[in-house]
Amino acid sequence: MPKYEKRAEAIAALSPEEFWVTQESGTERPGTGKYLYNKGVGIYVDIVSGEPLFASSAKYESGCGWPSFVKPIEPENVVELRDMTHGMIRTEVRSRHGDSHLGHVFPDGPRDRGGLRYCINSASLRFIAKEDMEGEGYGAYLDKVEDIDG
Repeated sequence: MPKYEKRAEAIAALSPEEFWVTQESGTERPGTGKYLYNKGVGIYVDIVSGEPLFASSAKYESGCGWPSFVKPIEPENVVELRDMTHGMIRTEVRSRHGDSHLGHVFPDGPRDRGGLRYCINSASLRFIAKEDMEGEGYGAYLDKVEDIDG
């Protein structure tokens, strides 16, 4: 099992927006994220730790302005916290090992796929295409990128 952790060199390599989002709980402007319209087959990992977060098979177009997923690929890698900022009560999601702010989860996702909408900042993610997964150490997840109902 690979060891995923927050590393200083990964933090140093972040763009200003990636740093603001992941380390300071920022939110990229809606409609601007590089993965919003990504239709590639593969997985999304934490940009800081590399821990697997979401499969392309769990991604859907919600119309909210950020990439949306119905479930994490590894639920234990996604931590949910109560967020009372901006005069709202929301559920923040962070990566367990990288402690990166990812976004929020809402109960208004597709009912036939569990009812959740993980609204995630592209700036907190790195996409690994299916053909690169084995070489980058994510071969164990190959069966999860096309299993829409699993």
